Amino acid sequence: MSTATTELRRFLTITGQRFKTGQSAPEMFSPAVDAAWHELLGSPAYEALCLETAGQPIRHVANNGHGPIAWVAAYEAAYGPLPEVWFTNAQGNVNEEAVARYQETGTVVAEWDCGPAGGDGDIAPDQPETARR
Repeated sequence: MSTATTELRRFLTITGQRFKTGQSAPEMFSPAVDAAWHELLGSPAYEALCLETAGQPIRHVANNGHGPIAWVAAYEAAYGPLPEVWFTNAQGNVNEEAVARYQETGTVVAEWDCGPAGGDGDIAPDQPETARR
C-alpha cells in the first residue's frame, strides 16, 4: 500500500469521526493524497474502504477554501505528526516551506479544492464562511 493510500485511509477515518460528532468535513489539502482518492473512487474497493474506515459511504465533492486545517490535532493524536505526503503535489514534489512551517508551528494553513461528504445524499456541515474562498 502506498503512503498516499495509507494517508487516505487515515483521512477517511478522521472524516467518519468528524461526521459522527457533527463537525465539518475535513479539508483535503494534499494533491498527492487526493490523487490516491481519485484512483479508488467508484470502485468496490473504495466502497469497502469507506465502510471500514468511516463507517459510511463517503462522496468526493468540490469544496474550495483556504485557511487553517482543522483536523490536524485529531490526526496527530491518533497517528503522530503529518508525513510529507500531505505537503506533496500530484507530481511528487514536496513543498519544503510548508513542511518546515508545520514542523515549527504545529499548524497547517493551506488551500483545498475538494473534500468529503456523507454518502447518503446529506451534505456534511459547511466550512465556516471565513474558510471558504
